[in-house]
Amino acid sequence: MISKRMKYAIITVILLGIEILIGAFVHDNFIRPYIGDVLVVSVIYTFIRIFIPEKIKLLPLLIFVFALSVELLQFIDIVGILGIKRGSLLAIIIGSTFDLKDVICYGVGCIFIAVGSKVFDLKC
Repeated sequence: MISKRMKYAIITVILLGIEILIGAFVHDNFIRPYIGDVLVVSVIYTFIRIFIPEKIKLLPLLIFVFALSVELLQFIDIVGILGIKRGSLLAIIIGSTFDLKDVICYGVGCIFIAVGSKVFDLKC
């Protein structure tokens, strides 16, 4: 039987693969900017659950606060403030453009996580 940690690891790899494929090959006005942002919080959630397989009731909210914090750092141009080279891996991870629509997508993703964790919590 596969452990709960392994299930979350597999899901994380699959979701991360989807994110990479979207980033590399999808250049549209919907999937890349919106679905990608909805999925990124799911990647974070499943990654955390690899190390903490016990359900944490407020984890979706904490992930939303983290994503919001990153977006606010983009708003103040943290990449420029820290002198991080634009286009570097770190700059790409942090992001450089604040967008309120991203915050909404993170919220939607976290709602999906909260509902999904109640309905489909992985059983071992």
